[in-house]
Amino acid sequence: MKRMMVRYKVKADRVAENERYVASVFEQLNREKPAGLRYATFKLDDGVSFVHIVSHEAADDGNVLNAMSAFNAFTAGIRDRCEEPPVATDLQEIGSYAFFGG
Repeated sequence: MKRMMVRYKVKADRVAENERYVASVFEQLNREKPAGLRYATFKLDDGVSFVHIVSHEAADDGNVLNAMSAFNAFTAGIRDRCEEPPVATDLQEIGSYAFFGG
């Protein structure tokens, strides 16, 4: 199982665009319902910073998100939308309560 957090800051005039891309990812997720994936996106109080948290249970350590057209569209232009580029951090769970389900 792999858990990761990605944080970035978009340009103020690109927030709505970024939110549309994120919404498209969740629309595709809700249609396809990939097994073993838990995924959440949050916008921080500053209104321009975003945090994505993902947990996936692929046996080959692959990420099902990378096979999704909406996710690929989202990531294709992310660096152009950003004031601070995405930084991915692996997460090692110490404890949680009903956060990732199961």
